[in-house]
Formats: sequence, C-alpha cells, structure tokens
Amino acid sequence: MKLIAKATIQIQKPISEVFEGIVNPEHMTKYFISESTGRMETGKELVWKFPEFPDECPVKNVEVESNHSVSFVWDEETVVSIALEAQLDGSTVVRVVEDGKAYNENSLKWVIGNTEGWANFLACMKAYLEYGIELRKGAFDFMRKD
Repeated sequence: MKLIAKATIQIQKPISEVFEGIVNPEHMTKYFISESTGRMETGKELVWKFPEFPDECPVKNVEVESNHSVSFVWDEETVVSIALEAQLDGSTVVRVVEDGKAYNENSLKWVIGNTEGWANFLACMKAYLEYGIELRKGAFDFMRKD
C-alpha cells in the first residue's frame, strides 16, 4: 500500500492565470517559495528556497503542459502532480497529488505533513491570485533556525 498526499481547491480565476501563478517564480514567491532559479518548464531543473528553511530544494523532472498540468520531483520517492481543470464559470479547480511512499511510521508522518502543506499551498495561492494577499509572509518565521 502506498500513501498519497492530496489537496484540491477552486480558484476564481481563469485557468491561464492559475497556470501562470504556478510556473512563474515572480508569482510563486508571493505565496509559496522565497526564491527560484527559474520558470517551471519541461526538462528544466530548478532550485527553490523557502522562507522558513535554510536548505535549498532541488526540483527535477519538471513536466509542463500549458494550462493543464505541472509535475516535478523534489523527493526521490514521490512525484508531485498539479492538475488544472477549467470550470464553466471561468474559475479553475486545482488538484495536487504527491504520490507516494510505502506504508510505514515515517511515511504516515510524511503524508499528514505533506497533505497539510499542499492544502496550505492551495489556500495561499487562492488568497494571492484572487485578492493579492500574501498569507505566507511572516507566517513561518518561528520555524527559522537562523
């Protein structure tokens, strides 16, 4: 049995704006990461930094299908897939799936933490894309190990 982290949200923006919000580091730094070495494009390898952690996070095996999906690997055991679905009202449903780790004690902690993390990612992206609010700003300063 494999454990899978999942989260879904509906954003009141057209699919093209949501897609751009995911692949463009100028947007991603407003709700998710603090730095990126570039735009998410098929075949690219990137490095992300997060405001709450000193470590760099390599992002590999990037696959992008414009206005449809983004996938990447940042943990050698899993693949993150972000799927976008346009809705009739002009909004977009965003589904994140991080698949998957073998069932064990450590993986149970991973699936809980990453499900929580992806739900936070989606809520922060929604707040930023719909209202320009940067929910993550200062939210995790207590976690820094400066």
